[in-house]
Formats: sequence, C-alpha cells, structure tokens
Amino acid sequence: MNSEHWAAWDNCLRIIRDNVPAGSFKTWFEPIVPVRLEQKILTIQVPSAFFYEYLEEQFIDILRKTLRMVLGAGAKLEYNVVMGNNQAETPYTVKYPTNNNNRIQNKPLTLPISNEDKAAIKNPFVIPGIQKLQIDPQLKPENTFENFVEGECNRLARSAGYAVAQNPGGTAFNPLMIFGASGLGKTHLAQAIGIEAKERYPDKVVLYVNANKFQTQFTESTRNNNRNDFLNFYQMIDILILDDVHEFAGKEKTQETFFHIFNHLHQTGRQLILTSDKPPIELKGMEQRLLSRFKWGLTADLTVPDFETRMEILRKKAYKDGIVLSDDVMEYIASHITNNIRELEGALVSLLAQSMLNKKEITLELASKLVNKLVKNSRRELSIEYISKVVCDYFNIPVDSLQAKTRKREIVQARQITMYFSKNMTKYSLASIGAQIGNKDHATVLHACKTVTNLKETDKNFRVYVDEIEKKLKM
Repeated sequence: MNSEHWAAWDNCLRIIRDNVPAGSFKTWFEPIVPVRLEQKILTIQVPSAFFYEYLEEQFIDILRKTLRMVLGAGAKLEYNVVMGNNQAETPYTVKYPTNNNNRIQNKPLTLPISNEDKAAIKNPFVIPGIQKLQIDPQLKPENTFENFVEGECNRLARSAGYAVAQNPGGTAFNPLMIFGASGLGKTHLAQAIGIEAKERYPDKVVLYVNANKFQTQFTESTRNNNRNDFLNFYQMIDILILDDVHEFAGKEKTQETFFHIFNHLHQTGRQLILTSDKPPIELKGMEQRLLSRFKWGLTADLTVPDFETRMEILRKKAYKDGIVLSDDVMEYIASHITNNIRELEGALVSLLAQSMLNKKEITLELASKLVNKLVKNSRRELSIEYISKVVCDYFNIPVDSLQAKTRKREIVQARQITMYFSKNMTKYSLASIGAQIGNKDHATVLHACKTVTNLKETDKNFRVYVDEIEKKLKM
C-alpha cells in the first residue's frame, strides 16, 4: 500500500501541532484522514461540510503554509467530505479552489425514543450518562424578569414571555419567537422565561442553547456516529430556548435535524422559545417548512427603548451596582446612547471604573467626556442589508440585482465585495451570508472573499473601490 500520503500528512501535523492550541488540534485535525497524494495535490477526508468550512475559514493560512513547506511550491489541497452513519457512504470532493455546485445528500433521520433507551442517551452538555433531571439549564441567574425593564419597546414580548413561563406548552404562544436587533435584550428575556418556568415547575427540564452551539454539537454527533443520541437528548427537553436561530441559514442538515426536534417537542406539548434578528418572513436561507412552523405561535419584536425606558434601565443598573448618580448624569447618558441596551449598561460600568481608578466623583463633566469618547469610538452594528445598500449605491446599481442570477461583471463584483465586507464586519456565518446574498452557499462566500483579497493586492483601481466603500461603512 502506498503510504506517501500518510507520511506527508504526518509531517504536516507535526508543524500544525506546534502552531495551534491543543484543543483545536484535537478537534479539527486529529479526525482528518489522508486519502491520496498525486502531483503535489494532497486529498484529505473530513467528516462534514461544516468541518470543511471551519477549516477553510479558521485554519486556511496555516494549512497553505504547511503544505508548501512539506510538498513545495504549487502544493494544493482537496477535501473529501464523507457524511452519514452507515458503512456505505458516498463521499463528494471539494477541490481548492472550491466548486460551488457540490451538494450533500445525506441519510434520513430516525427519531424514536423508547423508555429503555432513555438511560443510555448522552447529554451533550455534561458528562455522558448523567441523569435527565440533572441537566444544567445553561441560564444566567441575573437574567430574570425582575431585572428586565418593561417599556413600550418590549411590552408585548415580555407579557407573552411571562404567560409562557406560567404555563409552558399550554398557551397559544408555542413557539414564542422574539426578534430584534443586537443588544436589545432578546437573550435576557428568553432566559428570564426559562428561569421563571424552572422556579414554578422544578421537575421540568429547561435548556438554553445558542444556535452556533447547537450546530457544533450536531457536527460532533455526526462525526462520532451518535447522531441519534443527540436527537433523543433534545427530544427529552420540556422547555427549549434556542437563541439566534437565524444562524441556521444555509445549513440544510442542521435545519432538517431541528425540524424533527421541533415537531416532536411541539406535538408532545413541550414549549419552544426562539430568538432571531429578524421576523420569520424576512429570514433567508431557511426551509419553508421550518419557517411555517415558526409562525405557528406568536412572533414578538423588541425595538429601540425610548428615553424613559433607558432612564429606568440606568436607575435599576445603578441601584443594583451600588452607584450613586445624579439625574443630570443619567439623563446625559440616556440622551446620547440610544440604540443599544448593552452599550447603555457598558457606559455605566465604564463610568464607575473611571471614577474608582481616578478617585473622582461621578460628575456631568466626567460622564460627558466618557460618553462622547464611547460614542465616537463605538463601531456601528452593521447589517448585511446596510452593507448591500452601501455597496450598490457606490456602484449605482439596484440592491435587488445582488439577488439576481446573472454573470454580469459589475453585479458579480458588487456581490463579491458585499460578501467580503459582510464576513469581515458582521458576526454572521458564511452560510448565513451566502443565504442572504443571492442564495449562495458557504463555498461561494469563501471564494468571493479570496477573490476580493487577491484583487486588492493586484489591481490598484479595485483597491480604491474597496477602500472607499470601507470608509463609507465606517462613517
């Protein structure tokens, strides 16, 4: 048997091991299997498309440099992605640069739970084998209803959430979907429901999980061939709180898995609480059957708090932290930090720190200097929609053209630049970015970002375009 590819990959691993954290090496490099080496093209086998995407996004530089060191100039990498639990698996190959037409066809999911199986179900949050009632709900104790300030901006969502906490699974608000921009209190309110419900019904199993963590757990379960354990664990939850569900955009297998979990929980009278940055009708890259289920219950939004609500937030935060503030100081902060509760509370913490470190009284002058500095230096919370508009305005083309299936050079270039800035200036995943810009896959986004980076280095006029757009985005 030709072991040349094994020897080459072993040499790569020796270099990589010295350049990445031990945990990352164990998770992302030990599962890789070298397949073949032909004419400086090393083919490696990875267990999922998400695994491939993560390697390309986080470790592409170290992989590229290592390959060149081991195999010499012109070395290339190909991915052989194998998914599924059975022996007869059909791999597909992703070449580097990636081929955007690849798609994964996976096996159907099986979902039954029997009483005999429950004792053996693995809990992805704690030590395997721990009993159901000992599951940590993953809730922060400070995120209670008592600490959540009610105002016109959140009254419907808070009232619905409190009703759900009193009678989980027994109201018309199932699922309860809370949506709004970052920093407006979605996570706080969702966890407050879980905390209140757990206090009223101690025997119910409550679990909070972020969509990214759910995705990682699903990937791990697929890689370790225990996906049914993963599914069965989530089927046992009485109140499931899934944060940032918009992160599922473009992730077909994760959506399929959650679809089955959603159906089981809803049909058995369990409560689902979801948060998102947009209402269901505006979510892109999501299966229609899943979006239709999101609309079954109540969708409630959180908007920017008005001045009175911001003042009340500051009063409650100051009282909790033992800070004495004059009304003038609080009014100044509430008047100048208007869009984000997180920034509002952060300003108060910074003000206290400045006062303690410099041993100065918290005066209006001190608050003015700090707040003006925070507002000046704070980076705008960019959205993909805003980036799309800025890019299209710059090139004088309609925003809708980014969604069109066309190969016109100016449209393709604008789309690639939009993807590039969306990756660098937002927290969205590659799959989510692609889903919102032309319904493309993550590989297309990766290719777009690399294309823009390369053109910036080789095309002077193109670099001017990108630099000018970046200035507009940072204004």
